[in-house]
Amino acid sequence: MTFDEAIAFALTLPGTELGTSYGKPAVKVVANGRAFLFPSHEPATSFGVSIDLDTIELLKETDPDTFWQTPHYIGWEGVLIRYDSDDEERVREVIARSRDFVAAKPKAKPRTRRRP
Repeated sequence: MTFDEAIAFALTLPGTELGTSYGKPAVKVVANGRAFLFPSHEPATSFGVSIDLDTIELLKETDPDTFWQTPHYIGWEGVLIRYDSDDEERVREVIARSRDFVAAKPKAKPRTRRRP
C-alpha cells in the first residue's frame, strides 16, 4: 500500500479529512483536528499511524516486517507501516483502529509561539 493509497482508504473512514501535520499531508479526525495517518521520517519505505503503546508492541512482535519504529518513535503513540506489507487487509484494520484511537482523544490545543 502506497502512502497515497493509505490516504485514500483513511478518507473513507467516518469523520476524516485531509489536512497537514508539520507541513506535510496527513489524515485527521474532523471532530478533534488530530492526525492519525501521516508521512514518516522514513518516507521511502513507510508511513505512520497513531495508536496506543500496547498495540504498537503487539504489532511489532507479531509482524515486524510490516510494523516497526525508529528511535524517533520509541515511547510515542506512533508506529511505522512498510509500503511492501503482504497483508493489506491488516494494514487497513490498523489504519481504522488508529482513526478510532485518535477520535477518542480530546480536541487538540492550539499551539502558541514562544517569544524570546
